Formats: sequence, C-alpha cells, structure tokens
Amino acid sequence: MLELQLADLEATVELGRKVGAAAQAGDVVLLEGPLGAGKTVLVRGLAQGLGSRDDVASPTFVLVRHYAGRLALVHADLYRLNSPGEADRLGLLELAEEGVLVVEWPERAPGLAAAASLRVRLGLGPTATSRLAGIVSVAPHLEASVTRRAGGR
Repeated sequence: MLELQLADLEATVELGRKVGAAAQAGDVVLLEGPLGAGKTVLVRGLAQGLGSRDDVASPTFVLVRHYAGRLALVHADLYRLNSPGEADRLGLLELAEEGVLVVEWPERAPGLAAAASLRVRLGLGPTATSRLAGIVSVAPHLEASVTRRAGGR
C-alpha cells in the first residue's frame, strides 16, 4: 500500500484533481475512512480535475449526486444504507458507465470492490487539517496521478 501524507485540505483537493485529470470513462473510485476524514474534500478535487464547475456537496442524505464535466461524475455516499441489497438496487455501475463513479463507504456494497480502478483509505493526520491517504489499489492509468507528490511532505 502506498502511503501519502497530505499536509492540508488543499493537498487533499489536489490529489483529487490529479485523479480526476487522469480518469477515464468507467473508472470506479472507492473512498474509505471515518467521518471527517476528507472523503468529500477529495471528491471536490476530483470533480475539478474532470472540469466540473459545480459545487460538490456530500450526498449523505440524498445518496447520489451527479456533476457535469469532461466526464460525468456520479458521487455516492452509502453511509445510511443498511444492506448490500440496498446498494445493488441503486444501480451505481450502470449510472456511471460513461463517466466516473466515486463511492464513499464502499464497504456497504462489497460487490463494487471488483470494479475498483482506485481504492483510497483516508485518515486523520497529525494536525487538524492534514490527512493520511493509503492507496490500496490503483489502475495503471491512474498510478502516476497518485504517486506524484500531492502536497505531501
């Protein structure tokens, strides 16, 4: 696992921008980590990297949000789901066939793991705004985007 220290929120956004710039249609990005770890902050950068000018907000209560850009971005937050069956009924992979799917709390939909282009575990860093990012798996076309320094120290 590749470990990155993201010095501040901007570094978390920048990592997302780099991933978004390299993303291809059909990519699935799984984001793991506790509440407040920076998952939605990373998605904000990913949307920017895809050329979206939309304001990214957590989809915790609506489950799925869509953003326009070079590729469509489908942002799902599965925190409130109670079973993998609920996640299956959302049809997330189908929603994002022509774009990029980003899923927060992917452990609530274990079937998505096989489709992952990138899996990131985010955690709190040593300061209030720093984060730790563990890159668990990455597709070759996204590898350079996460191995270049992203505001890490």
